[in-house]
Amino acid sequence: MEMAVTTVAMLACMQLKHFVVDYVLQPAWILRGKADFRMIGGYVHAGGHALGTVPALMLAGGGAQRIAILVLAEFVVHYLIDYAKALVSRHCRADATTRAYWAMHGADQLMHQLTYAVLILAALP
Repeated sequence: MEMAVTTVAMLACMQLKHFVVDYVLQPAWILRGKADFRMIGGYVHAGGHALGTVPALMLAGGGAQRIAILVLAEFVVHYLIDYAKALVSRHCRADATTRAYWAMHGADQLMHQLTYAVLILAALP
């Protein structure tokens, strides 16, 4: 039972972090920087996700080295998912009025949620 409570608490932390970083803390300069390795916006955004993941991972009680590796993985994976979505969106000229945009947005969000599932599994003893 305790493991189930920890898992759900970790998932809730990840969901809250995701909402805040993806929907509250995303000014235009971050959005513009997601499809260009030379711009800082995508890195700042992925960094916010990585830092926000720390409290959730700490709930599992793992060591600092394990948490650091998982946080780095979150940073890299989150950046690459967003980078790919931004590139495809530009190529398809998709905006919020198109079906393609919402399909890509949904796929992006699904990939992030699957990443959280993997991070939680990797953090649990």
